[in-house]
Amino acid sequence: MINFTMNSQGAIDSNSLLSINTVTCDVVQAQNIESLNTRKRPSAAAQERPAAASGSQFSSGASQSPAAPGTSNRTSGAPQPQPGPPSPPPRLEPGSDASPSHPQPRPVPRPLPALRHMVQKGQKITLQGAAPQGVAPLRTLKACLGWNTTNSQCDVDVSAFLLDDSGQVPGDSWFVFYGQPESPEHSTRFSTEASGDRESITIRLDKLNPAVKKIVFVLTINEALEKRLHFGMIQDAYVRILNADTQEELVSFKMTEYYTNVISMMIGEIYQRNGVWKFNAVGNGVAKDLAGLCALYGVQVNA
Repeated sequence: MINFTMNSQGAIDSNSLLSINTVTCDVVQAQNIESLNTRKRPSAAAQERPAAASGSQFSSGASQSPAAPGTSNRTSGAPQPQPGPPSPPPRLEPGSDASPSHPQPRPVPRPLPALRHMVQKGQKITLQGAAPQGVAPLRTLKACLGWNTTNSQCDVDVSAFLLDDSGQVPGDSWFVFYGQPESPEHSTRFSTEASGDRESITIRLDKLNPAVKKIVFVLTINEALEKRLHFGMIQDAYVRILNADTQEELVSFKMTEYYTNVISMMIGEIYQRNGVWKFNAVGNGVAKDLAGLCALYGVQVNA
């Protein structure tokens, strides 16, 4: 807000407000600020009045003498109401981006897709076994993820960490997210979805580096530490694993536990055991941002 300095004395009553509107044509503009100040500037005689008289009320007519104790000034038979002190504007805390009288609206939830083969937290299921005769082996998986939030500041990101037998990445570039959408050997790719699911990770199993034995899918709240956000503000988080070639759902997992001390959630993982790919519904969280997750899985992040 731009504050204009006005050369006025005393409180502004209803009559002087009318005169201000008359001078400014209802809108205070740069070219009529001087006329506004001139109208409210006291005469030379008024400037010579004793200091006790400076607290008297201004009106659009002649100046009035101070009222005696216990009495009030009247300009006509009707009493003139005396305005009280103006209410101060509501204060906003530093860094606040919304007025207290205008809270941020609750985000509109996105409808969830049908989750056809749901499992519970901790449950493991085989995705690929010995293919029956005449049935093509599973070649491409697609992990589709979605969620809703109760706080419009919650910006959730999906990432996938490609891990070896030791539970660490083979190299610093072996994880994918919005800033690094593809793995080095082009087997694993991050994508955003226009409707239904929010983001997805597609894995070409036939192109996957043989050293990769596990892929962990993680949801992370962006800038959670700076904005004091947490997974208590998240709901309806899920992951579903599809056969990307047929779009058939193989398994799905929807979270039911959300914690206020968590900002990243390992929602699920696929892993290879004895040549067979399986899914594990993890649903465990940590109080680490994306940089903290990189350190957890062995990615060296440049400062």
